[in-house]
Amino acid sequence: MKVPKSLNRFCPYCNKKTEQKVKLVGTGSKRGSMRKGGAIRVKLRGLNIGIGNKGRYSKPPIAKNKRKSKTTKKTNIMYTCKECNKSKYQKKGIRMGKQVQE
Repeated sequence: MKVPKSLNRFCPYCNKKTEQKVKLVGTGSKRGSMRKGGAIRVKLRGLNIGIGNKGRYSKPPIAKNKRKSKTTKKTNIMYTCKECNKSKYQKKGIRMGKQVQE
């Protein structure tokens, strides 16, 4: 699904329909990446370095061919009003391959 660079949408701040710029926003860090037994936290602490048997850290947590199941990522879209210059997120992310048109 392609999204145009600007759309005519309702702005809750102006309380009317205005032209709004479309911008793709990153989703931030992965959920649970810094939890107690998280692989990223373990790597940062340097627990899987050195000589000998690493135990549970010797192998990747998931097999390589099972890691990725989705072909596209959910994207967050931010709309910015051209009149009042205030931004608003879209309510929920849409799974799309091709995003904002160039």
